[in-house]
Amino acid sequence: MLKSPPVVLAFIVFALVVFAACAAPWLAHVDPTALDPAARLRKPFTDAMLGTDAFGRDVWSRVVYGARVSLIAGLGAALLSVTIGLVLGVLAGAFRFLDGIIMRTMDALMAIPGILLAIALVSVTGASVTTVLIAITLPEIPRVVRIVRAQILSVWHEPFVEAAVALGTPTPWILWRHMIPNTLAPLTIQATYVFASAIITEAILSFLGAGIPPEIPSWGNMMADGRMYFRLLPGLILFPGLALSLTVLSVNLLGDALRDALDPKMEQRP
Repeated sequence: MLKSPPVVLAFIVFALVVFAACAAPWLAHVDPTALDPAARLRKPFTDAMLGTDAFGRDVWSRVVYGARVSLIAGLGAALLSVTIGLVLGVLAGAFRFLDGIIMRTMDALMAIPGILLAIALVSVTGASVTTVLIAITLPEIPRVVRIVRAQILSVWHEPFVEAAVALGTPTPWILWRHMIPNTLAPLTIQATYVFASAIITEAILSFLGAGIPPEIPSWGNMMADGRMYFRLLPGLILFPGLALSLTVLSVNLLGDALRDALDPKMEQRP
């Protein structure tokens, strides 16, 4: 993976985003929620590094702290969707009487657009970080379940599994020892895509006013607040948008590189 310059650059960018999120109190010395009407709509590189928004809040501080929200949303959605999807996918692939129930439920979830499902859930339960995380995770679970189920079904008739069955090995041990390890590579790759998709979905929900509460700095909230002043100060949208784009692009590049590294067939290409 490190032989590719784009992958190395993507890793550096993602590492910087993670570092900024972890070191936000030291990198941003101004409270991102502090209001200062006397300093509203300041241009970048004047009194503040990236200027201030319509409420006098420091844009640089909000961009840095917004990385925390995006990374929490991405990581949380990836872990939850992979964990739940792994359990349901293994049950659907290994037990025929559960296959129909689980997969028809997943088909029903996939029939509902993810954004609409997230907006409906947030509207019913109220906006909070936990609610948004659940709303982002639900649409991603069916995709993970399908991947795991397909992998379980493809491995079920392999000679090493048939040998374990012939020796009288209990089914739970066969699943744990022989089948689940074969799902880890595609699950790892899928987790990176869920990570990137969750960051975008969180930004969309916040931009539409159905995501993270406005008082919490996030890139989606920043772009929503700055759209009325785009002609006056384009940086109110460009700075958080650039941070969002670079983060998602770096995660996608790392996911593609991870897919190539974990797929043995890629090594056979000329």
